[in-house]
Amino acid sequence: MGKVTLNGVVKRNPETPTVIGVDKVAVEGKPVKEVRHVYLMLNKPRGLITTAADEQGRSTVFECLQGKDLPPHLSAVGRLDMASEGLLLVTNDNQWATAVTDPNNHVDKVYHVQINRVADEALIRDMIKGITTDEGEHLAAKKVTLLRSGPKNCWLEVTLDEGKNRHIRKLVEELNVEVMRLVRVSIGTLQLGKLEKGAWRYLTASEAARVAKVEREKMR
Repeated sequence: MGKVTLNGVVKRNPETPTVIGVDKVAVEGKPVKEVRHVYLMLNKPRGLITTAADEQGRSTVFECLQGKDLPPHLSAVGRLDMASEGLLLVTNDNQWATAVTDPNNHVDKVYHVQINRVADEALIRDMIKGITTDEGEHLAAKKVTLLRSGPKNCWLEVTLDEGKNRHIRKLVEELNVEVMRLVRVSIGTLQLGKLEKGAWRYLTASEAARVAKVEREKMR
């Protein structure tokens, strides 16, 4: 007790209001610095989970960030399951992450999905119409386009404006279709582009503001 001071005065109430940039907070005499917000995009490899730690000892996406000069408490924005790949956002700004994932903001996520059959118009129509699971969850795609096809499988471009857990996999499984590969290629205005698998880069303030649909001034 008594280790935290506000403007030189010991404070024991953790809810004591402070003004960033004006008040001086210290712990055991050492000034507390404001943590900088960072916004990253990562090309998630298949086989990694998106949590910071795993009780089963499985590898996580944060192994791709080890050894870098990054602030603590980074979290993945939204989900990509272990078998999925592609664009994943990482940040320590919870407000920004909420803006990206909030279904009411309708931030489109685009996926390239390989399935174990050749899609016809009926399948594409059913994916857009959607299904209701036994748990009462409605799953549907906003848009589905055939990218290319072979004799026994094809690639679809699937757009979602919400991201429920295993959304695409559950949707096609209910339609008796199996996902062979799933790669997220864009989130809002952000494109995965040529970022190599396992590699990452910082977002610019402009990119971060556009994808979250917030005013650029709020990203400073």
